[in-house]
Amino acid sequence: MSERLDRPKAEPKRWGLFRRSGRSKDPDRMGAFTEGIARFLGTTRFLIYLTVFCIVWLAWNSWGPEGLRFDSAANGFTALTLMLSLQASYAAPLILLAQNRQDDRDRVAAEQDRQRAERSLADTEYLAREVAALRQAVNETATRDFVRSELRGLLEELQQADARDNSRRDDAAQRD
Repeated sequence: MSERLDRPKAEPKRWGLFRRSGRSKDPDRMGAFTEGIARFLGTTRFLIYLTVFCIVWLAWNSWGPEGLRFDSAANGFTALTLMLSLQASYAAPLILLAQNRQDDRDRVAAEQDRQRAERSLADTEYLAREVAALRQAVNETATRDFVRSELRGLLEELQQADARDNSRRDDAAQRD
């Protein structure tokens, strides 16, 4: 049986530890969260925090009270190395996730730019056709000088016709 398109697709029920809470229905929320972390990892503030953390760690485990040291310098600060490796192992995928999301945004922006450029091109072509049509219409429109010359020509023809009529009348009057 085909799915109904007039109803939203029902999510499968999840039981146990993998059940989704009803708080968030936004699937992009985790992506935005991880992108925020990745953006923070690329800031100067993070580098300063990490440097201060490492300096404090090294100072405490080098010069702190013997009984309270938890990472021995004799072992090459193994716990610090493991923590920095763990941080790097999480940072790399987070940065890749942020990069993928940015690529998706760039792709959408490029598509919107392409559509906008197509619309602009179509509008420009339409306006060019309209301007060409207006130029043709203006060229076909009678100018003031043309109308004056036509009126002068008609006036001269009327005067000539009137002069002919007058001469005919005078000729007819002389015959009678």
